[in-house]
Amino acid sequence: MKDKKSWIATATMGYGHNRTAFNLKHIALNNIVVKVDNYINIPKFDKLFWTINQKSYNLFSHLIDIPLFGEKLFSFFDKFQRIENFYKNKHIQKVPLQLKNNYFFIKFGWGKNIILKLKNINPQIPFITTFFSIAYMAEEHKYPGEIFCVICDTDISRSWAPLNPKSSKIKYFVPTKRVKIRLENYGVKKENIFLTGYPLPLENLGDRKLTLLKKTILKRLEKLDPKNKTSILYKPIIEKYIGKFQNNKNKPLTLMFSVGGAGVQTKLAVNIIESLRDEIKRNNLNLILVAGTNKKIKDYFLNLIKFYNLENIKNLEILYFDTLEKFFSEFNKKLTSVDLILTKPSELSFYAALGIPILILPPVGAHEVLNKNWLIRKGAGIEVENLKYIKNWLSDFLKEGIFFRASLFGFLNIRKLGTFKIEDIIQKI
Repeated sequence: MKDKKSWIATATMGYGHNRTAFNLKHIALNNIVVKVDNYINIPKFDKLFWTINQKSYNLFSHLIDIPLFGEKLFSFFDKFQRIENFYKNKHIQKVPLQLKNNYFFIKFGWGKNIILKLKNINPQIPFITTFFSIAYMAEEHKYPGEIFCVICDTDISRSWAPLNPKSSKIKYFVPTKRVKIRLENYGVKKENIFLTGYPLPLENLGDRKLTLLKKTILKRLEKLDPKNKTSILYKPIIEKYIGKFQNNKNKPLTLMFSVGGAGVQTKLAVNIIESLRDEIKRNNLNLILVAGTNKKIKDYFLNLIKFYNLENIKNLEILYFDTLEKFFSEFNKKLTSVDLILTKPSELSFYAALGIPILILPPVGAHEVLNKNWLIRKGAGIEVENLKYIKNWLSDFLKEGIFFRASLFGFLNIRKLGTFKIEDIIQKI
């Protein structure tokens, strides 16, 4: 049977945890993702504590934008969420202050109300969350069913493992082998770790044979090699693992500039639009500016478009919606026509598995530095040059086959079946 449902629970700390949960919505009870930080009759203490967490996250993210001393201040606070060098102390067991604080407030009652509500509705179905604090809530407040945590980074700190990992019942769906090893080194039992890959959107994957994804990638690869110079080298591999080319060479590229939930790096759009405006006007390039659910970012983009006299141009659009569900749904639909994503190395790093090259903006936080390194090792990400000259280096990279190889290597080298594997594990419980 393929109809077993679960609780899917998340909280708004940027887009990452919500986006990951949204990709598993089809296995959620009543197709509803539980927002533990925002539900009817949430206790005042819980609401206040989540609000403090979210505002702290946004403030922390924006430190890097402060002139002169912002980067130093950001680096200081980033040390509290640092991830130890993978090859230095493999069996480091030091428990960070963040983890101790989480457990203190959970034992004080944080999250108890929502766990009790879910227990009263259906206490037997699996409980799946995309945020470690929520997994700890479920365990400490005695959720009786299976508890799973989905990890949405390529490497993790000790905060992702329970305070007492040897006795914990929490199980993990992990995206990379390194995360699996990290959890084992942090003391999590091997039988509680499932190496699934990141759960990508079903609307981009299609079926388990990836029929839809392969068609999409073939179209993209042709556009990323307009002179047919690079594809000749990889033709046997492409035909074996993906399929045969059709005819999409003469269509303009579509570039997506995606800003995170906190809005960091929004102002980079100035250089992007200024450099690419002539290409946009001539219909040589499609540009999608992703504002998500942030109206301030949307308005900022609109003002830029007006300033550069780019209003009412069909191949320049802003992706903005008033709810996360609408935004994620439309974002996934747009990905079928996107050829390049310009973004910081967040959870979108895993979307390189869809054959979309990631043009890597400067990372924000220790985990994003490791995501960046992972993307580069996989051959699926490219660090950006100066955005003032994006028009020039986009053209050069296209001619040199750099984007083509990143697209192909992302598809070949990164796990793509995470959504299906998670689904299969849940059905077997």
